[in-house]
Amino acid sequence: MNVPSVSIAVIFLLIVGGAVFITPLPQLIFVVYVAASLVTFVIYAIDKSAAKRGTRRTPENTLHLLALVGGWPGALIAQQKLRHKSQKQPFRRVFWLTVLLNVGLFIWLVFDTANTTA
Repeated sequence: MNVPSVSIAVIFLLIVGGAVFITPLPQLIFVVYVAASLVTFVIYAIDKSAAKRGTRRTPENTLHLLALVGGWPGALIAQQKLRHKSQKQPFRRVFWLTVLLNVGLFIWLVFDTANTTA
């Protein structure tokens, strides 16, 4: 089964929204994920445009940092919709590592928050 990246991103953001709703997590967490995703999508679009024009590009480390701080849903959508950075395997490996780290941190935050308020 090939699940589109957009679905993965939307499902994760729904999970974050649900977690904020049913746990003591601050609503700011959801806002940060949505804002970081929007910013990351825009940066990917700018980088794709620069690649087409042959002008200065966004460093890959910047794209990875944006993914790590919560913009990975926007990056996933950009990779699928813009077809940007979707084939370069070294980039994709580091990208998925940032996703795993970010999701792991989110899971830890959910459980830590639930344990400290219980």
